[in-house]
Amino acid sequence: MPGPSSAAPPGGGSEHPRALASAPTCADPCQSPTGSHSYWYFYTGVSDPSLDVPASTAVGYMDDQKILHYDSETRRQEPCGNWAQGVVGPDFCDNETRSLQGWQQEFGVNLGTLRQRYNQTDESHTLQFMYGFELHEDGSTGGYMQFGSDGEDFISYDLGTRTWIAVPAQAQITQRRWNEDKILFQIARAYLEESCIKWLQKYLQHGKAALLSKPPKTQVSDRPSSQDGLTTLSCRVHCFYPKEVAVVWLKNGEAQPQEMSHSGVIPSGDGTYQTWATININPSSNHDYTCSMEHVSLGEHLQAARDKSMMHVPAFTAMSYMDDQQILHYDSETRREEPRGDCVQGAVDPDFWDGETRSLRGWQWGFEANLVTLWQRYNQTSSDCGQTGMDRTMEDPGPEG
Repeated sequence: MPGPSSAAPPGGGSEHPRALASAPTCADPCQSPTGSHSYWYFYTGVSDPSLDVPASTAVGYMDDQKILHYDSETRRQEPCGNWAQGVVGPDFCDNETRSLQGWQQEFGVNLGTLRQRYNQTDESHTLQFMYGFELHEDGSTGGYMQFGSDGEDFISYDLGTRTWIAVPAQAQITQRRWNEDKILFQIARAYLEESCIKWLQKYLQHGKAALLSKPPKTQVSDRPSSQDGLTTLSCRVHCFYPKEVAVVWLKNGEAQPQEMSHSGVIPSGDGTYQTWATININPSSNHDYTCSMEHVSLGEHLQAARDKSMMHVPAFTAMSYMDDQQILHYDSETRREEPRGDCVQGAVDPDFWDGETRSLRGWQWGFEANLVTLWQRYNQTSSDCGQTGMDRTMEDPGPEG
């Protein structure tokens, strides 16, 4: 990983970053795509790891796209998504894996040192290290390097004064030692003022070539709304890069910004983005509804019309059987549990259906939330972008009403 790949956090050891990985160089002047961009790394160590929380984790991000990952369970740094695949090679990951394994040991030592400084018990504590670089739209730049303990700032490097600034009193020992270390100053300044921007530009150049040619794809669907008698039209726009996109529903060619809801733009996990726009309509209406989007990759607005005849599979279904006979049914289209067959009709009180319907609506949203969680754990995303199809439920950005 480019950066302080062998740095000792505040507290133990030599108490300063010992080495920085070499940065790439550009044969030609590196020009980044327009807009603001950031490139940063975040390391976390915990004193009380669990099944879901490794003792040590390191992740790298380009803008809001995850590009590199290491944790104490896999003990291996791996590139993530299209951004990193063409930028770093196997030898790079091997070297950085060894470095991060050293980080893992040092984080444990320094967590103990911080517990002594704060006079803490054996309760769970965390140590964080974050550093990176920002390239703003106007061409100005900014870098940062800071440490934190239990979510609170501990010490940070000030680019303006080129000094380390302690936040709590417990960090003053570290501040004094680091500010007396001339080699550390050269390392921090060289990385934040030179190396970091070269890595950012390298990722930008790769991302620009790999992703700027990807226009958005669209998917229009409908479902019954929680508002009685209405239908919700959903427009999913996905597989696009860069992030900026404008999506609006048109009614007979007229924009309906006040009538629609928008989910915001989120990463797809492969270097592209996705978003949703919804609008509630009268299903018997003869008006024409069209989803229109504007993106830098398009020569003109892309439009996707509602297909009134389209059929779809419900996002969630629950059924009960007695032997081989279906007796109960619920789906996300009707949003109501209903009896099936004569054997159930007189077996339960009518109030039973109301209670079970409320319960199954909760199950529906729970299933959809957990599908997204599993999607993230398996690093899966939209099937139309060369990934899996687990995001079927993500057509709906959230619970109704």
